[in-house]
Amino acid sequence: MSAFYMQPRPDTIRGSPAEAQRANADASPAIVCVLAVLFACLMTWPLVTAPGRLGRTTTMDGLYSIWNVAWVARTIVTHPLSLFDANIFYPHRNALAYSEANIVAGVVGIPAWLLTHNAYTAHSSALLFALSSTFVGMWLLVRRLTGDSASAIIAAILFAFCPYFYSHTAHIQLLMAGGIPLSMLAFHQLADAPSPRRGLALGLALAIQALACAYYGIFAGLMVGYAAPFLATTRRLWKVSAFWIALAIAAATACLAVLPFFNHYLELQRDGGFVRSLDDARRYGATWQSYLASPAHGHQPILGMARRLGWHVGEVLFPGILATALGVWGIVVGVQSEPGESRRRETVALYGSLGVLAFWGSFGPSAGLYTVLYRVVPLFTFLRAPSRFGMLIVFALAILAAMTLTALRRGAGRNYPGLLAGIVAALAVLELNVVPFPWQRALPVSANYTVLAAMPRGAVAEFPFYGERVAYPLHAQYMVLSTVHWLPLVNGYSDYIPPDFREAAFVLDSFPSNDTFAVLQKHRVRYVGIHWDMYGPRADAVREKVKDFAQYLRPLGSDATMTLYEIVSFP
Repeated sequence: MSAFYMQPRPDTIRGSPAEAQRANADASPAIVCVLAVLFACLMTWPLVTAPGRLGRTTTMDGLYSIWNVAWVARTIVTHPLSLFDANIFYPHRNALAYSEANIVAGVVGIPAWLLTHNAYTAHSSALLFALSSTFVGMWLLVRRLTGDSASAIIAAILFAFCPYFYSHTAHIQLLMAGGIPLSMLAFHQLADAPSPRRGLALGLALAIQALACAYYGIFAGLMVGYAAPFLATTRRLWKVSAFWIALAIAAATACLAVLPFFNHYLELQRDGGFVRSLDDARRYGATWQSYLASPAHGHQPILGMARRLGWHVGEVLFPGILATALGVWGIVVGVQSEPGESRRRETVALYGSLGVLAFWGSFGPSAGLYTVLYRVVPLFTFLRAPSRFGMLIVFALAILAAMTLTALRRGAGRNYPGLLAGIVAALAVLELNVVPFPWQRALPVSANYTVLAAMPRGAVAEFPFYGERVAYPLHAQYMVLSTVHWLPLVNGYSDYIPPDFREAAFVLDSFPSNDTFAVLQKHRVRYVGIHWDMYGPRADAVREKVKDFAQYLRPLGSDATMTLYEIVSFP
């Protein structure tokens, strides 16, 4: 915790890059990286105690994320050219593009997967990395903007562990936000001293964020696109050709790095899939009640009041009490800056205005700004949740809060600057924590899956085959279980559902019957898994019907919950 006791240089906030660099020399990135991991483990406790047995297993999106990370971690090593031909929705190809690909999360999960072959462990490692890297990225950015390492640590806590991220632990991509502060850090470095090398660094940061989360990649691009003319105006860079050349290099680098992956989504759109309309976006816009919602223990009185009043909060967007109070105070600090502190004013104006624009955009098409962006930025046809702009409000407030703390540590806290930082950090942790986080136990795995893993390659269909649209997410259970064998799976769940899957699911829901076997034959299915426990009271009736088709099924294994068959012929 010694990072809290690094005193800021009195002149750093005044603003030259050289002064900021001198202040940064006092910082200890290694200590901050350790702090980031410790905070991530603490704020998600008890996940670190059983990373291979805990996860978000009661939400189907959580199961999808676990399967997704494991698929990428395994396939990018063994069959990289087949990465997007995921083992779901067989015989469809390119199925990984039916939702977020989670390339970065999968790459992060590679070591854990290779060591354990456990999908939960791979996912847990990616989740802890996501929070830790967001913490470190935010610290690096704020340290450069303020020259104060301790205030940067507090900003990192306020952002990395904000209520929004806690509410999305089932969506690994929505935790991968470290590229946002890193992109802005690279942009500020470029603006201070434009060069092709810094343009390349900015482009790589944007590309990594886009491959970690498409939403945040677009957000980061928009932020840089807004900040470029902003600083060009405040610093009179309009005629500095090196500035614009470096930005062009950044844009080209990002596009070239992302295009091989993004092309799979363009292909899907050309085939008529994965197009979001403004009507879709209207359903997922924020409401003002969203800005009162939070799972944090310190915010329960506020959320309780909202529930008692019958408010529909929707997305969780409450920035936090400390972030809001200190962030608003940061605007006052910027307005009251002395004439020689132009960089402080610039920083407050840039991130304050970004926060306002994000707030406006979060309400979706009805507020106007999102509609303009939808019509101007082609990539918005891939998005459907304007409310996620609300995350950028926390980002902006955390930076402004650091401006406040830096001023306090230079003024009233000059005698005990480390103590002041430590107290505020402790208050932030107490306010934002949800410990113990309500993780759930991993799905039980039948021994039949070990049998299936040893069988010759063939397509698998698992039953019950949920045929109603509202029940499609339940197929995610089979996806996670498929990480034991990785055989092609007729079942599937994703953002995009192929039309022929909808048709087949309606028929397969009545398994077993002649019609269902006809569909299985069409899909060249070789193995059938029947989960008696998932049928509930219907299990006995299904057992009796299966007897009528016994001549076509060879039992491979059976236990109290499941029976595995190989199809030897079709009716």
